[in-house]
Amino acid sequence: MEIFGVDIGGSGIKGAPVDLDRGDLAQERHKVLTPQPATPKGVADCVAEVVGHFDWSGPVGVTFPGVVTDGVTRTAANVDKGWIDTDARALLGERIGQPVTILNDADAAGVAEMTFGAGKGRTGTVILLTFGTGIGSAVFTGGELVPNTELGHLELHGHEAEKHASTKAKDDGDLSWQHWAHRVQKYLLHVEMLFSPELFIIGGGVSRKADKFLPLIEKVRAEIVPAQLQNNAGIVGAAMAARAAQSKG
Repeated sequence: MEIFGVDIGGSGIKGAPVDLDRGDLAQERHKVLTPQPATPKGVADCVAEVVGHFDWSGPVGVTFPGVVTDGVTRTAANVDKGWIDTDARALLGERIGQPVTILNDADAAGVAEMTFGAGKGRTGTVILLTFGTGIGSAVFTGGELVPNTELGHLELHGHEAEKHASTKAKDDGDLSWQHWAHRVQKYLLHVEMLFSPELFIIGGGVSRKADKFLPLIEKVRAEIVPAQLQNNAGIVGAAMAARAAQSKG
């Protein structure tokens, strides 16, 4: 079964049809740059461009980098503030002309990893963290998602953690892998103190380069692994959410 998934990020918007039997993209994904400023209308136009690239007709799942409740976007840390309290499900559905399901981007990636990837079969507390423009989080216990956790906004050394340890912070500060891994280690230790997970899954684009920084992280008791679906996890999770909404519907 194929359903379309779109992943809205701070720097790029990417999507593809997803084969939900395999938990993988059915076609090579199409990506466009996130408009700056990332206003609701600008982003909606880009999502429509990605979906239109495949001439897709049918349900569409969309991720959003912030808190989402009942299709409404409640926060907007790395996109335009105009998203706050926007009925994104209605906005995108109208723009695309297809039924839309929308959810937090890290939650989508987490659901995909728990079903098809690094978290499959794990029933303890599992935390997926996506490192990119910010830091997204998805927390699972007993295989169930605790939605919209936003652990990237935890305070660390007087700052939001994502300002200190995101991939963007690494790039902006021109940090070495060693220096950045030290920051990520401090962040993981802080999250571990609060939640005592058995497993951390590290996602986002940087998961492709896990060998450059994961071996440098020490002192964390939990197992730490890269996301198996890497940066496609959000697209897969978005499609899974759209299918779930369709079956409820």
